[in-house]
Amino acid sequence: MIERVLEQERAISQVLAADKKTRHLVLTWQDLEVLESVLKALKPLLEFTDALSGEDYVTVSYVKPVLHLFHSSILAIQDDDTALTQSIKVSILDYLREKFDDPATNDLLDMAGLVDPRFKTRYIVEDKLEETKCRAISEMEAMLSESDQA
Repeated sequence: MIERVLEQERAISQVLAADKKTRHLVLTWQDLEVLESVLKALKPLLEFTDALSGEDYVTVSYVKPVLHLFHSSILAIQDDDTALTQSIKVSILDYLREKFDDPATNDLLDMAGLVDPRFKTRYIVEDKLEETKCRAISEMEAMLSESDQA
């Protein structure tokens, strides 16, 4: 939507400026800068979420790789980012950090990644790698003993 407004800004301005009742709605250079900053921060997220929503089978094991991708490249601060773009990116990363930094959630995501052959130990923090492997082994042993008793 923002991209279309920016693409059609000239036409929109001409239409709005032609009528006295809508002339005040013509975008200023400040409005355009804000729209461009928002677009720069959010467009990669839109493309990424569109790609993920096109998948037939998205699992919880995707969460850690996606978060890593957001931190390392998609939402990384660029030299040509405006202050507003940087602020938006930082706010999104802070929100994601708050949502997914809970130890119980992190343990679940580590376990999901470990059992997914696409990711294995790739996104598990080195300090927690042995603990996660041990927990996986003990949970498998517990499942095996339960199935033997049944």
